[in-house]
Amino acid sequence: MPSLRVDPTGRYLQTATGEPFFYLGDTAWELFHRLDRAEADEYLRDRAAKGYTVIQAVVLAEFAGLVEPNRDGFLPLIDNDPARPNPDYFKLVDDLVARANELGLVVGMLPTWGDKVNKKWGQGPEIFTPANARVYGRWLGQRYREAGLIWISGGDRNCESDTHRAIYGALAEGLREGDGGAHLITYHPQGGASSTRDFHGAAWLDFNMLQSGHSAPNTPNYRMLAADYARQPSKPCLDGEPNYEDHPIDWKPAQGWFGDWDVRKLAWWGVLAGACGHTYGCHDIWQFWQPGRQPVSSARTTWRVALQCPGAAQVQYVRWLLQSRPYFSRIPDPELLAAAPTEPAAVCQAARDRDGSWAVVYSASGEPFTMRLGRLRTTTCRVWWFDPRNGRATDAGVQQLPAEALFTPPTRGAGQDWVLVLDDPAAGYRPPGSR
Repeated sequence: MPSLRVDPTGRYLQTATGEPFFYLGDTAWELFHRLDRAEADEYLRDRAAKGYTVIQAVVLAEFAGLVEPNRDGFLPLIDNDPARPNPDYFKLVDDLVARANELGLVVGMLPTWGDKVNKKWGQGPEIFTPANARVYGRWLGQRYREAGLIWISGGDRNCESDTHRAIYGALAEGLREGDGGAHLITYHPQGGASSTRDFHGAAWLDFNMLQSGHSAPNTPNYRMLAADYARQPSKPCLDGEPNYEDHPIDWKPAQGWFGDWDVRKLAWWGVLAGACGHTYGCHDIWQFWQPGRQPVSSARTTWRVALQCPGAAQVQYVRWLLQSRPYFSRIPDPELLAAAPTEPAAVCQAARDRDGSWAVVYSASGEPFTMRLGRLRTTTCRVWWFDPRNGRATDAGVQQLPAEALFTPPTRGAGQDWVLVLDDPAAGYRPPGSR
């Protein structure tokens, strides 16, 4: 697996050889805890085939992770002591990490869910101190020094005391000591928050992660990401937990369920606002729900069936489109839009190359919008309409456009989102989304 770095712009991720790394994550929080090797292989192969690059999974899992054995029959810690990891438990973790890496997937490994630091609404218990967090981090870092990993601290919690801050700082120091700095570190906060809240200035935090959460449709994650993008010093950012597909809205089934359109909106909004990638989530898959297992928050679809939820495949098209254009020179540019709809479900987001050789606009409901083409290097553009439901691009030809041009997507309404791509014909770019 290639090792990962922050690129020189401080905005994106790259491999050690300078190739773009688009963080396309999936939340598989209970992977190490609830699946055996054959089940995990089935899941991982599906995600690799769908273009994912990161699998987010937790070592000390949220639901009975300290008292319910993994599928090999072992608990993760001896006497619930983070300074005494149980090597037998980690044999399964080793194998799943290795299999993910074989398939080209980086594991976004959470050393612990946040309830083991700050119980709040979780099961806990709180078992961490700064001293044992550092020991545990060092042990994990050494064990997975050669693996394809990103460390994700936090686990659905913000810091609420100096003790919490000290624990997470010590954990990060231990990870660095153990792996020699081989892996990036980020932090997964609770809903509505960003890692910038507590740790933007921390030397150990390589990139920022926010959680836009599950409270409502059309959550404006683009505003949160624009704020994180603007912070100094520059660090890459992304939405690490948006609306989960097949999750009850605000945890209330009577309000309906998030679907693939909700998934697509937050993915395109977030990335075009400047994110270095995006994390998909499915409510049934993060908990690997199946009959005989207590459903969390009204889970209703078995995880194997949920693998084929439409949004799970559609998020890859964000990656392929952006990787079909110059990658590290992409910048968000809301000023490209001279006029655009303001309804929450119809918001547009725009980005372009720094040199103006290409631009992209996402229209969440297919509503018309007007662009300021003077911000590009030419008003003679090859025009493409890209369908985010299937990843297909339609060539509308080379057009001489006015300085302010109105664009009307092919269809409009709920679920009729579209992506406009404008290219300078002289640049010779291939069709958007092609690999």
